[in-house]
Amino acid sequence: MIQKILNIKTLQLVIRFFLGFVFIYASMNKISSPGEFALSISNYQLFPNFLINFTAVFIPWLELVCGFGLIFGFHLRENAFVYLSLLITFTLLIALSMIRGLDIECGCFGSEDSSKVGFLKILENLALILLSAYLFHTSIKEKSPVITLNK
Repeated sequence: MIQKILNIKTLQLVIRFFLGFVFIYASMNKISSPGEFALSISNYQLFPNFLINFTAVFIPWLELVCGFGLIFGFHLRENAFVYLSLLITFTLLIALSMIRGLDIECGCFGSEDSSKVGFLKILENLALILLSAYLFHTSIKEKSPVITLNK
């Protein structure tokens, strides 16, 4: 019974759209203000200066492409893996910042919609990680439809 629920194409489609829109939304402010995003990255005090600007430009575009890939079902397995990898990395960065006692904005949605690093942000990310892991798992078993529910 649970296996049938976990393999419902409609559920997969809803999760694809939700995760895709989250990443697209997260990328928009960062793409329009890469300098502010670079400042958010530097606040983590983990990256060498020469990587900060590259990361501030690259990550938002990766989020945007990955988000559209999930929505339209292009390379679904690969995009789900990228999404999952980025979320795990972001969550580890937030946890490290909490352990180190940094009182910084996470930079998750750019400077306008950012929130402080903390336990709530880790819980949010863990929920997104579970959804993206489900999507990755279900996309391994079968080719996912692009947008339609019928195959």
